[in-house]
Amino acid sequence: MQTKKSDTPENTLDENPLFELFHDELKDIYWAEKHLTKALPKMIKKACAEELVGALENHLEETRHQVERLDKVFSMIGKKALAKKCDAMEGITKEGEELMEDFKDSPALDAAIIAAGQKVEHYEIASYGTLVAYANRLGLEDASQLLKETLEEEGAADKKLTEIAESVANEDAETVSN
Repeated sequence: MQTKKSDTPENTLDENPLFELFHDELKDIYWAEKHLTKALPKMIKKACAEELVGALENHLEETRHQVERLDKVFSMIGKKALAKKCDAMEGITKEGEELMEDFKDSPALDAAIIAAGQKVEHYEIASYGTLVAYANRLGLEDASQLLKETLEEEGAADKKLTEIAESVANEDAETVSN
């Protein structure tokens, strides 16, 4: 169990409410990332633009590494890596599935996939940003560094989706079928 330098043995992080919240949020994002390793292949299968397929495949691989990174964070704090169902991510991915179904025969399908993907990224950015702040406050520098790596990847994935939307998908979505 990692403790803050200023902590005495009887005042460990386990007794700290912020640490409890940090641990709870870790379990939540752990479930979310594992869930995404199942949701992203569905998006890849339905995507049309090569750029979008490539970006989603790349992010699927990153997501697998992010799960491994979370395993390390759990280990650093002396906790077993456990997932707690993330209702928010479940809802976001369900909405994404509905969008893909609604636009499956539309030139707007890639734009819909990007919209769904960016909702996922924004949730992850908020979650990892919060976890980094908690880790910093708790003096968990190594955990904070690992979480920052993931936060940066999520931001880059969001930017990449924006680029694809602006360069390809949104224009294609305006195409009227004859």
